[in-house]
Amino acid sequence: VQLQAFGGGLVQAGGSLRLSCTASGRDSMPYRMAWFRQAPGKEREFVSTIRRSGSAGYADSAKGRFTILRDRARNTVYLQMNSLKHEDTAVYYCAGSITVSGQYEYWGQGTLVTVSS
Repeated sequence: VQLQAFGGGLVQAGGSLRLSCTASGRDSMPYRMAWFRQAPGKEREFVSTIRRSGSAGYADSAKGRFTILRDRARNTVYLQMNSLKHEDTAVYYCAGSITVSGQYEYWGQGTLVTVSS
């Protein structure tokens, strides 16, 4: 499975961005898809995840502002980010797993989100 992330860019605080992650290389998307991010000088952290069923989970920092969606027909997962803050600035990575829990086996290349204050 190959994952490609798109949609990063520069946005002002309070603005919105939508990230996309497209899976290729097999007939269906991994069972779980997720978004992680890594800010400069910090550890990579979990942002959001979605299962094939559509059930989703969020980090506390993302709740109420970010929404994860998956389009199974397009093998694509989206992260809609609203009310962006300067501290959301990071490289965002999409990840996928064929397992129901645990580590993610597949990772995209990352897309940079910069939020100006």
